[in-house]
Amino acid sequence: MKGANNKTTVSRKKIPGTTNFITEFDRYLFGEGTHYDIYGKLGAHPKTLRGKAGMYFAVWAPHARAVGVVGDFNAWNPEAAPMKPLEDSGIYELFIPGLGTGELYKFAITTQEGKILYKADPFAFSAEFRPGTASVTTDITGFHWDDEKWIQARKQSVPEKSPMAIYEVHLGSWKKADRAEKEGYYTYKEAAHELADYVKKMGYTHVELMGIAEHPYDGSWGYQVTGYYAPTSRYGTPKDFMYFVNYLHKKGIGVILDWVPAHFPKDAHGLADFDGQPLYEYADPRKGEHPDWGTKVFDFSKNEVKNFLIANAKYWVEVYHVDGLRVDAVASMLYLDYGRSDGNWVPNKYGENKNLEAIEFFRHLNSVLTGPLTGAIMIAEESTAWPGVTSTPETGGLGFTFKWNMGWMHDFLEYMKLDPYFRKYNHNKMTFGITYATSENYILTLSHDEVVHLKCSMINKMPGLHEDKFANLKVGFTFMIGHPGKKLLFMGQDFGQYHEWDEKVGLDWYLADEPLHKDLQQYVNGLLHIYQKYPALYRKDSEEDGFMWINANDGDRSIFSFIRRDETGKKNLLFICNFTPVDREDYCIGVPKATTYTLLSDSRHGLYKRGERAFSAKAKKGECDGQPYSFAYPLPAYGAAIFRFN
Repeated sequence: MKGANNKTTVSRKKIPGTTNFITEFDRYLFGEGTHYDIYGKLGAHPKTLRGKAGMYFAVWAPHARAVGVVGDFNAWNPEAAPMKPLEDSGIYELFIPGLGTGELYKFAITTQEGKILYKADPFAFSAEFRPGTASVTTDITGFHWDDEKWIQARKQSVPEKSPMAIYEVHLGSWKKADRAEKEGYYTYKEAAHELADYVKKMGYTHVELMGIAEHPYDGSWGYQVTGYYAPTSRYGTPKDFMYFVNYLHKKGIGVILDWVPAHFPKDAHGLADFDGQPLYEYADPRKGEHPDWGTKVFDFSKNEVKNFLIANAKYWVEVYHVDGLRVDAVASMLYLDYGRSDGNWVPNKYGENKNLEAIEFFRHLNSVLTGPLTGAIMIAEESTAWPGVTSTPETGGLGFTFKWNMGWMHDFLEYMKLDPYFRKYNHNKMTFGITYATSENYILTLSHDEVVHLKCSMINKMPGLHEDKFANLKVGFTFMIGHPGKKLLFMGQDFGQYHEWDEKVGLDWYLADEPLHKDLQQYVNGLLHIYQKYPALYRKDSEEDGFMWINANDGDRSIFSFIRRDETGKKNLLFICNFTPVDREDYCIGVPKATTYTLLSDSRHGLYKRGERAFSAKAKKGECDGQPYSFAYPLPAYGAAIFRFN
């Protein structure tokens, strides 16, 4: 109807014959794709109606002939609890008095062909432990949060200019408890305490969790989701997960979740053909299926589907206080021909391979999630050269806060795997990343994907004999800490986990007590503390004057030297990295200033602590590396050194 100002308005009046829990205005916003709190309406919620307490159910199933709620409470009879359709919305609702929390349930959806589908609730807050596939009624209200200071500080932060050293964790295989229950999985509460202690001690700033949304198959690592609103029951209840986030915040640690809007599995109880027809997915299989993965693709042309996902992202940030989302497989969403052969994809209206609907979705998503209202960060796992991933939508970008630097990761690992003799022929692999380092806000990642599927663990990628592998990894990690971009390491890399990651077993923590592994772990600990202490390493990651090569062209000796600095011009850092097993006792390093250069860390000793005597040198006039001053430093085989100077 039209108001006096001639703008379209929607009535909020009560609708006869309904519960009025979902109003006409709710339905209007959902249809527009802007009901960002729709998870408070659809799904299952404890309510009181006409003085009677019970459970309210609502589901979107516009193609259904009929829908009912089934569970143990009605012997899973699809006719026992029929739901009522709400006008012009495709939404069905039902209030069941006397029904409480902890009940298993599904929706029994009768298709137009008369077939009955038993579907888990897309908006369920809790799900049954696998192999069960039912949703579980629960109440997620009433948790006592005491992370207000953290949340307020987050809203006022500038993440691009803040330190971010991320510890990527698969919770089910980080550690295992010695018990048969749930295969020895740590609970959210158990993990909160031990993980926070480890992360804090090591010097990481954030934890990134793989696979928290409910998923039926362990081997998918949580990337084939059936319960987008349900923290997986493998590790406990929704409130247990709230405890996890709250505890880490109190310890000063941020929490990032992997989030998967790119695709979903075909499991019978999931979103695929939800009401007997494609609903959440594109109907045309050339757009609606990923042939490589055997999964369905969300239909970004439907407002209700976009609403489902955007509200889900907001749900994790607002209800569970998470600090950000790492969006999986962004490239697969942006390109219509991703993983598809010629003739098996549908061009957009301009004849191009860009998914215009997904582009609009990302801009909408990031405009809702980022900024001072939430302080949340959005991270894109985007593996191509798509421009403007971290630029604002107003300037034609996608609006992400950060982008994983997959190009740097690939070049870095290809270089590190080489026998040192051949590194001189591949010197540009380590320098190329600087040419585009300011084009986006990057995160340098050595993630789980690099230590599975016969790719070897990080330590076993390194060339040489036993001790050489550790020396290689130390100098590689030093180069990574110095290179512009935030940092991410997958669990186990910081102490030299030998075997490839396996989601079925815990890490080999006993190795952290072995001399070489312990030394590596302590060395990474020192690097991370230097990273957090010195703003030169994070303040100007995406600005050209935050980085300066001293010598990018010493390919014959496979040595790299460079400077990191912040806007103050003080506490600058000089890095020298030698990627060969050759001592350079007479190494001359060119520097821009005639000042004292004091060693903070080297690969043999690690971090120099207060009271320990560290090498220092006053630079003298004399050209070296194209710089007006220089000093001599005995650079050992596989030597890495970090100097401080003003």
